Amino acid sequence: MKYYCIGIKGTGMSTLAQILYDLGNEISGYDDAKGYKFTQDGLEERNIPIYYDQTHEIPKDAIVTYSVAFKEDHKEMQRVKKLGLTVKKYSEIMGDVIDLFETIGVSGTHGKTTTSSLIKHLLENTVGCNYFIGAGDGYASKKNKYFVVESDEFNRHFTDYHPTYSIITNIEKEHLECYKDINDIRNTFETFANQTKKLIIANGDNEEVRKINFKTPVKFYGLNENNDIVIKNIQLLETGSVFDLYIDNELFGHFDIPLYGKHMVLNAAAAITIAKELGLTKETIHSLLETFHNAKRRFAETKIKDYIIIDDYAHHPTEIKATLEAVKQKYKGKRLVVIFVPNTYSRTKDFKEEFIKAFQIADKTYLTDIISNRERQSDYPEITSHIITDHLKNSEIISFDTLNKLLEEKDSVLCFMGCDTVDKLIDKFKTLIK
Repeated sequence: MKYYCIGIKGTGMSTLAQILYDLGNEISGYDDAKGYKFTQDGLEERNIPIYYDQTHEIPKDAIVTYSVAFKEDHKEMQRVKKLGLTVKKYSEIMGDVIDLFETIGVSGTHGKTTTSSLIKHLLENTVGCNYFIGAGDGYASKKNKYFVVESDEFNRHFTDYHPTYSIITNIEKEHLECYKDINDIRNTFETFANQTKKLIIANGDNEEVRKINFKTPVKFYGLNENNDIVIKNIQLLETGSVFDLYIDNELFGHFDIPLYGKHMVLNAAAAITIAKELGLTKETIHSLLETFHNAKRRFAETKIKDYIIIDDYAHHPTEIKATLEAVKQKYKGKRLVVIFVPNTYSRTKDFKEEFIKAFQIADKTYLTDIISNRERQSDYPEITSHIITDHLKNSEIISFDTLNKLLEEKDSVLCFMGCDTVDKLIDKFKTLIK
């Protein structure tokens, strides 16, 4: 079949395009972003054409799918409509694809990408697996039995999925432009959970997760003793994290992971649990976890001269807090500087106080202007980055043109954060250092 993907450089769309290609389909796509994005690497490896204007032809028998960042009045959306092409939701196509395999659907407000990457690492190096990971990584082969799918709650995408196994890492307020409140969010997770065919692995320490009325068998994991899988004896070291994992009151194993923060230990516990369910031994799991490298833009570190640069996808206050605490774990005593790119006016507005509290962990915080590809600033005239910096000590606004301020931060850890790509900021800063 032929597919045409509008917004093909988006993290989810890029991943879907790669998977469709791997399964033998003909793929092409359109994007507004002409500049480099890390999500295009997999597309270019497969020689998938990316177009940036309306001069190319679209196959008449192509099925069109699109990113929600592209509204109906976008010129490319208007063009496919005039051509009378079949249009399907991205999540609908993804749901059809994963139904061909035994699927592990990884959901949660935070931790989806790392948990998916951990499971992919464990299975890929043993029984084999396909994977859809939101960091722009996708691969599929008809020969594989299992499919690891990062299952996103944004716009209720994951309600189109019917996984064999599912994981719920946590449930919090997020994407309030799509949901009424926390009850609406939790109810949507409940729909996803109860579409699971065989088993759910859920974070039992999370209050909202515990409120779900599970109809599919569930095993709870966490730090609290009332869970089926209990994490004990955690040590958060400068070299990583170590812990013991008890399953049904018996020690399953001791594990070492090259990851930082309690949130990463929780992610690893979920991955270990599903790997055990699929038949991997504790010895195999332990050995593979020691060689794990996280997904793109998850605590990615570079050292140049007197500067340590971290590139991280964190964009929600809970994620920011966890990442900054992880930096403190690895780099004890180092000055911590944050450069944050806020994404969407609604999130900045809804979580203003939480952002301010999270950034208090840092010694200095810089914010850029808000970036949003799916909201208009005219709808949020009072919302700018100043609603955070005006109420946060040791903070200020920074831009691409004023990055030279950061040169004063020698011997510091500079953490560039945001779900929109921060590559250009990091590249410019590296140039200034050199």
